[in-house]
Amino acid sequence: MKNSEPRQRRLFIWLGRGYRSDYCWRLNALLRPLSMTTRFTEEIYLMKHLVLSALLMLGSYQAFAETATAHFAGGCFWCMESDYQGRDGVIDVVSGFTGGTLKNPTYKGRHDGHFEAIEVTYDPAIVSYQELLDRFWVNVDPFDNKGQFCDKGFSYRSAVFPANTAEKKLAQESLAAVAARFPDQQVYTEIRDANEFWPVEEYHQDYYLKNPVRYKYYRWNCGRDQRLEAIWGERDAH
Repeated sequence: MKNSEPRQRRLFIWLGRGYRSDYCWRLNALLRPLSMTTRFTEEIYLMKHLVLSALLMLGSYQAFAETATAHFAGGCFWCMESDYQGRDGVIDVVSGFTGGTLKNPTYKGRHDGHFEAIEVTYDPAIVSYQELLDRFWVNVDPFDNKGQFCDKGFSYRSAVFPANTAEKKLAQESLAAVAARFPDQQVYTEIRDANEFWPVEEYHQDYYLKNPVRYKYYRWNCGRDQRLEAIWGERDAH
């Protein structure tokens, strides 16, 4: 994580990667709704710190589990974050930018060459990279080469950012499967090698929880779910 990420979130992610993920993500899911009240935001993060620290001191070596990260771009990171957060095996989801070379991109400032993206921290013992890929496809419009849904521009395009050869092979195979399913359509989703991920400003993190009415209004008016339903039919929506 970069220095631009809020201290509390960096701390939580660092601790979460050391813990058995089923404890960690369930604790996170329980405490997240409380952070919608800005008055108690600092206290909530402190509570996470204290509880997770206690688990660390009490846990045995067997209680630890390996975690991994995956990066996806599917237009608005508010929506992508909500589509992954809370799923079995997902520890945390962070909104940000990746894919470009510009250092310290920001939403209100410059983010040239970057995609709006999410970083998914997960437990491979519970959910596989393939399953994360499967969730990615049914939450994007792979046929849009100008952006996603109502959001247009380079940063809103869809992409997968595999971190190694095995992930890249799975990503390419999944793209090929989508292309085979829709032989009359051009798939524009890109497969790009993973590079640095830059968390966006805290205002955008957990936006769907902190601003549920505005988020639902935006998502509906953007036509996201309507378009996804038209492409994929019945799907496991968030």
